[in-house]
Formats: sequence, structure tokens, C-alpha cells
Amino acid sequence: MTVSEAENARQYGDVHKIAARARLHTRYTIADIGWFPWVAAQLPMFDGAHLLDVGCGPGWFWRSCGPLPADLNLTLTDRSAFMVADARERCSALALGSLSGETADAVNLPFADDCFDGVIAMHMLYHLDDPARAIAEMARVLKPGGFLAVTTNGIGNMREIYALTTVLGGLPMDPAAARFGFAEAENLMRQTFGAVTVRRHPSRMRVTGPEDIFLAMTSFPPCEDAGEADLLAFRHAINEAFARGGGAIETEQERGLFLSRKAV
Repeated sequence: MTVSEAENARQYGDVHKIAARARLHTRYTIADIGWFPWVAAQLPMFDGAHLLDVGCGPGWFWRSCGPLPADLNLTLTDRSAFMVADARERCSALALGSLSGETADAVNLPFADDCFDGVIAMHMLYHLDDPARAIAEMARVLKPGGFLAVTTNGIGNMREIYALTTVLGGLPMDPAAARFGFAEAENLMRQTFGAVTVRRHPSRMRVTGPEDIFLAMTSFPPCEDAGEADLLAFRHAINEAFARGGGAIETEQERGLFLSRKAV
């Protein structure tokens, strides 16, 4: 097992770590429309479409995005077999035309050319060593005229919260955005498809639960490997930030959607 595969197993062998991160967003995000419904509203889905979700995770998007087109045919893939199984079970209650799922690597998708009307890759390309190759693979399996939708974070996302992780050796910025942020997403999509539409979800956070920050930020490297003394220092940094903020930490979110179509 390579290091990346080992980390994938540690992070996504069950839902506990990803749930800790998701809880921070679901409890404290302030927005006119939630993230999942907002993304769904941007996608050119239609009745009977065949869609591929690459890096589907637990399938929360499909259960939370609102009404879906009739007879939607959904294929779920993820590097984690647990996530695929969990997502399939969660999506089985949806009124779909068909539902399938299999373990797959984004840079080597086990599907024929030109077979999907749309491909969705939500907050997963920053996990890859070669996101350009993955985008090319997704373009390959798209039908002419089909769409690719990619989501990721901007470098300023939750800056006040990520700055606290420096006491644990973390970056003072969103590490996902540092690897694959807005600029990288737009550039690679434009290189592959020629044109890309960029949309940003207007939202912010007001976090009133210190423990939710602690659990979310210590759910991924390097913070999850910190020793007891460093974790105590992190809790102290969080408590000081809450004291300065009058019992809350306010921060801007930067989450974006990048949408392209394959040439006809």
C-alpha cells in the first residue's frame, strides 16, 4: 500500500473524520441557500441523464441537493470501497432511473469513451497528485456536449480558523486550496475544455462551538498526528480566539463551482 493509499484508507475507511469536517459547515454556515442545493441548481441535469459522481464520498450531496430530474441514472465512484457502499445505501432511497457504484481511481476511470451526460467531482481533486490527468479522464467519458462540474475552495477559505492550526504545524490557510484552489481549477478546466464558467457560493461562518473546530481541524494531517502537548496548545489557541471574538469566530467561506462542456 502506498502512502497515498494508506492515507485514503485512514481518512475515508469510515465516515468519522469527514463527518467532523462536515459538521463544522452544517452547523455554522450562514447563507441564503445551502451549499448542496446551490450546487445542484447550477448543474444542467435533465430527465433521464446519465451522471457520474467521481469521489462520491458518503453520497450526502444526492440526499441533500433537493429534487432531482426524473429517471436520473447515477453512477457513484470513489477510491474508498466503504464510501461507495455507504453512498449506494444512502442513495438507494432516491427515485432514480438506475443506481450503480464501484471503486475506481479518478485518473483511470473504468468506463468507455463518451458515455455520460455529466460528471461531477466535488472537493476531491486536491487529493490527487495529477488533477490534470483526472480532468482529462473525466472529459474522455463525457458525451459530446456533456458537462463537467468541479468544486473546490479558494485560498482565503476559513482563514481565521486555519490560522489557528499553525501551532500544530498546519498551514495558515486552507490546505486543500493550497493544493488545488480556484486558480488551478479554472486553468486546468480551460486547458481541457477551452471555456469554463466560474461561480462562487456566497456564504460565511459564525462558529460558536470551540470543540467543533478542534475536532474538524484534527481530523486530517498534520494536525491529526499531533502529540498531547501540542493538542493542549491548540485548544488554548482556540479558546483565546473565542475570547477575542466575544464567544465566536467569524470567517469568510470561499467555495466555488467550475463548469465546462465537452465540444460537440
